[in-house]
Amino acid sequence: MASIHNDIPLNASARDVWDAVRDFGSLHERLAPGFVTACALDGDARIVTFANGSVAREILVDRDDARQRLVYAISNERLKHYSASVQVIADGERRSRLVWIIDMLPNELAAYVEGQTREAVVAIHQAFPPAAA
Repeated sequence: MASIHNDIPLNASARDVWDAVRDFGSLHERLAPGFVTACALDGDARIVTFANGSVAREILVDRDDARQRLVYAISNERLKHYSASVQVIADGERRSRLVWIIDMLPNELAAYVEGQTREAVVAIHQAFPPAAA
């Protein structure tokens, strides 16, 4: 099983980053604008449209405010298994880390997904720019 790890340092408080992560239906506005162009809630899922035109149905598995951790899954004809967790960890009062881990099958799609996550990380950094000096 492929496992993709992203440990993303951000110039924002854990509280602010978690507020954006936990807002499951606002991915396109608050966490990854530009990379995600649309996001619509459908029960316990969100329908996500990406900048490259692909669409995914992401099912909310768990949202844990105490641990600042969100888990979602994708199930479709291309993916045999896809489970991801996003956890926000404080790094002082004004900085944090977003740890995003994806476990997936088939392994042959991992390079594509990893490339997509690199683009998502750029968008996440843009959503939380460094504070003005």
